Amino acid sequence: MLKRFFALILLCISFCALAQIDPENNSEEQAKEKTKDSLKKRVFLENIGLGYLPTKYFNFDLRYLVKFNQFEGFRTGLGGITNDGFSEKFRVNGYLVYGFRDKDSKYSIGGGFRVNEQTDTWVNLTYTDDLQETGSSKFLTDKRFFSFFEPRLLNIDLFHRHITKSVSLQHRVTNHLLSETEFAVSRVNPTYNYNFLYNGDTFNTFNLSTAKLSLQWSPFSKFEIIDRRVEEKIDGYPKFTAQVTQSISRLFNSDFNFTKLDFRTIQQIDHGNQSLTRLTLVGGLSSGETPITHLYHAYPNNIRKETIMQRFSVAGLNSFETMFFNEFFSDRFATFQFKHYLKPFNVSRRFRPQMVLISRYALGNMRSIDQHQGISFGTLDKLYSESGFEINKLIFGFGLSFAYRYGGYHLPILEDNFAFKFTFNLSL
Repeated sequence: MLKRFFALILLCISFCALAQIDPENNSEEQAKEKTKDSLKKRVFLENIGLGYLPTKYFNFDLRYLVKFNQFEGFRTGLGGITNDGFSEKFRVNGYLVYGFRDKDSKYSIGGGFRVNEQTDTWVNLTYTDDLQETGSSKFLTDKRFFSFFEPRLLNIDLFHRHITKSVSLQHRVTNHLLSETEFAVSRVNPTYNYNFLYNGDTFNTFNLSTAKLSLQWSPFSKFEIIDRRVEEKIDGYPKFTAQVTQSISRLFNSDFNFTKLDFRTIQQIDHGNQSLTRLTLVGGLSSGETPITHLYHAYPNNIRKETIMQRFSVAGLNSFETMFFNEFFSDRFATFQFKHYLKPFNVSRRFRPQMVLISRYALGNMRSIDQHQGISFGTLDKLYSESGFEINKLIFGFGLSFAYRYGGYHLPILEDNFAFKFTFNLSL
């Protein structure tokens, strides 16, 4: 009897509480909750797409979990950056990784503080002890890109170790023009047999003090302000990126004086029905005393094996599939890539493979090859040409690619001019 009495009391209290609820207010509250949930979901998916696993105060960086290359073997670790839940005015970032083949740790630690919210201006400080691919070049203003794994990274074997202290300034000049300036002091140590000859001296390790200015101009993109932040809503083309690097000798014991100019433009033509054409022009010029670590390759992606099937690996996104690793280096070069994406084949609702027609060209040269001792390579003074196709999205993001090398660098053994590989195009 007592239990029934208490149950009746609770039922009355519940009824009275429900009677106090205004249906309109309840509807508004539900709408607000749905909006909040939708915003949280969007932010979560955006972070995952950039390779971050967000938590309340810290976003874990998925790029450092597992990688593989020919020098380190498997490389694994943890990294991340603080988010707005921690602070909207300053941030801390870093990573720690370990290579199982070279049995060595690498790390980076840094932080930044925001100077101006309206122009998204940040000052950053970073200390890094890590590896970098020799001959690679990266624009400071490039957007962060994440994929489950980086296909080309699997076969890279030519790295140099660097300890770099840097200070940089990120600034949005306008919505269409991004800038980043960096000053860095580095100690560079090639992990392979290499000597750089300069003024009668031989350098196998060296110090560099460099200043960089990078600009990215997207004149045809459309932007919106979302949650007090400017976001690119329509990705307009063409896009232009330029960067100048100056190494200053004798500043902080820097050994060499050289200048680098880098440029890239991307044009994309949408034909509708998921058919589009993408054109990419990249160029670089280095003058002065530049060691091979800071010169250019054309992003080769072919390993030196005897047969086609032994060379079977994974194709890169914008690499030369028939060009062997470490085959060419240049102090001035240009590449042009043409990709035409055909309308996907509508085999079924879930199975819609897509064919991509590809042609790539590279041209370059080097003034003083004799300065670079211990490593043999050619130049691109003849036009390097390759063409082929990809059939993507066959199964689980995987597809197949075929490329053929012809023209000035056609090889005497016919089989050596072919590249047959997997493709992988599934990114978050």
